[in-house]
Amino acid sequence: MKIFRFIALIIIIWCILATGCVGQIKHETNETPNKTATPTNTFAPISNASNASNVSNITVTPGLKGPLRVTIGSWDADLPVTIDNTSVGMVTHNKPLDLMLEEGNHTVRVCAGTICLEEDVSIQFARQRLVDFEARLLNEVVFPQPTARIVSYYPSGDEFTVTVEFINPSAKDLTMSAQVQLSYTYIESRSNNRVGSGAQRIVTASVKSGTRVMQTVDLNLASGYSYVYSIPTMSGITSR
Repeated sequence: MKIFRFIALIIIIWCILATGCVGQIKHETNETPNKTATPTNTFAPISNASNASNVSNITVTPGLKGPLRVTIGSWDADLPVTIDNTSVGMVTHNKPLDLMLEEGNHTVRVCAGTICLEEDVSIQFARQRLVDFEARLLNEVVFPQPTARIVSYYPSGDEFTVTVEFINPSAKDLTMSAQVQLSYTYIESRSNNRVGSGAQRIVTASVKSGTRVMQTVDLNLASGYSYVYSIPTMSGITSR
């Protein structure tokens, strides 16, 4: 009887040990050591793109308007302004044009004679927008008003030749004129004395809208020799 109890005890101990080993092995089996993890990118990609214009995609609310100021800086002219091909007024060098526009993207245009400049702008409620055309006018139009300038000159015996450029940036054809004058000294042939004198002449040209015309004029000098000339000048520039 004792022998049977002893055998039963051995069997129980063996079962307990076996159960512990299986549990340990089972615990090790559930582990996943040295497994390579695949990272997940949760950040949005970085973009180097930038929006340099005044136009952007905005949510437009019907009925809302935003302020716009159009200026031409020191440009000395009165220029018509259009918004989306609709005339809205005039802008001058000393008076900007202030407008209220519907929210959204618009095209602003000013015209100097035959040259028109455009800028796109995005209007938003209660947000001031400014469009300044001064730099582009100075670079692309150059002259705000009809004018004339001396581009070359040279002496030829008892004459002095001057070339005048007439410039018409306006929207209509013009007849333009200017007076060219020259101061000089020379030695008289009879007395051999150096004396001072001057010459002047009016030069005229027909200049179409948005164009330039070169006109040459000869100034007649007093008879003599050893002429000493000043730089020719202009005055009394007119256009009609």
